[in-house]
Amino acid sequence: MSILILTACIAFLIIQIAWLKINPFIAFIITALLAGLFLGLPIETLSQTVQKGLGEMLGSITLIIVFGTCIGKLTVSSGAANVIAKTVMGWTGKKYVRLGLMITGFIVGIPLFYSVGFVLLVPLIFSVAHQFKLSKVYLGIPMLASLSVAHGFLPPHPSPMALSSILKADIGLVLVYGIIIAIPTIFIAGLLFSNLLKNIKTESDHEILNVEEIVNEGKRPSFSLSLFSALFPVFGLTLTSILPMISKNETLVNICKTVGEPSMIMLISLLICTYTLGIRMNRSITSVMDDYAVAIKDVALIVLIVGGAGGLKEVMIVSGVNETIVATLTQINIHPYLLAWMMAAIIRVCVGSATAAGLMTASVLLPLLQTTGLDPNLLVLSVGAGSLMCSHVNDPSFWMFKEYFNISLKDTFKSWTVMESLVSVLGIIFVFILNSIIH
Repeated sequence: MSILILTACIAFLIIQIAWLKINPFIAFIITALLAGLFLGLPIETLSQTVQKGLGEMLGSITLIIVFGTCIGKLTVSSGAANVIAKTVMGWTGKKYVRLGLMITGFIVGIPLFYSVGFVLLVPLIFSVAHQFKLSKVYLGIPMLASLSVAHGFLPPHPSPMALSSILKADIGLVLVYGIIIAIPTIFIAGLLFSNLLKNIKTESDHEILNVEEIVNEGKRPSFSLSLFSALFPVFGLTLTSILPMISKNETLVNICKTVGEPSMIMLISLLICTYTLGIRMNRSITSVMDDYAVAIKDVALIVLIVGGAGGLKEVMIVSGVNETIVATLTQINIHPYLLAWMMAAIIRVCVGSATAAGLMTASVLLPLLQTTGLDPNLLVLSVGAGSLMCSHVNDPSFWMFKEYFNISLKDTFKSWTVMESLVSVLGIIFVFILNSIIH
């Protein structure tokens, strides 16, 4: 009975977000309260239970998401993202122009939220398309596949960060495994798949701001400084995760555990970027802080949505429905990674939001970790892959792609929706391949 109640509550959550257009944060809180009532939690302690879950979730990921957002904002406003893009494109030239766009999308996509990266890089795609007289969709899909994969697989993006927190995964290993899986995924779903899209033509040209116009005027950082600053969180998380595996020095291990704590790495990264991309570029500290204020405002709702998911998770734990779920799921003859992917994919198709789909799935699957001995890092990536499945008309990114590239609905499905579905399917395939190698 408890599983039926939970299923009904999740269905109600989907209805609130997809059809009633209720803000996802409010929808999560309403659903958590209703689930608690129907699952028999004492009404006098129900709100405290939701608050506890919300607080624990926000306590574990808020600093990381906020710091990551600030780094991404400064990467754009300082011109570092533009420097990275132009340098990579200069290396690859016309012959390998799509490879250059794909690499640029991946590098820039790690510190930037998807929508920011999209708006930043689309003018570059249009500029290259005009220069080489090539289809915008043909050129754009490799870059946008990279952005999408980074959004779904790689910390410090909100969904992988929240999933890692819920499923008790090691963020550094999630990042390392995610990059390993991401590379062949974007090569196939981006570079190879785009070969089928050469004949998709835009109906007319849009007046899109040039990438140069959306960054502050002033001194620009060098390519090496831009790359170092934007990717320092990646370097830091990777290094502090790998060093303890190859060294038994107790002092080094303790240093890695302390400095490698994700919020600490992100704070160090933020301080470095504040100097390298801000003060060193002759910008005042006030100007840099203004950028950070804008970035924090932009990410506030995402942080609250993640917190709302934490409230629902706590209701499930306190009510004991998680134990019932475990008993049921362990009887299903399907691999837990595939089950996680399927659940996330179904919710994604219904809701449209990759982040919401991942959070809902992770909350349900958490108990499996206590009984099956799964690798939580690969489970995070399985859910992340599923959450990217089949972007269609209920996903804002679908419409961003259609309107910016000014193509028909049919061509949007043929290009964008198929690309996202390929990313999802290839992601879970490479999760299983990686699992067979490391376990």
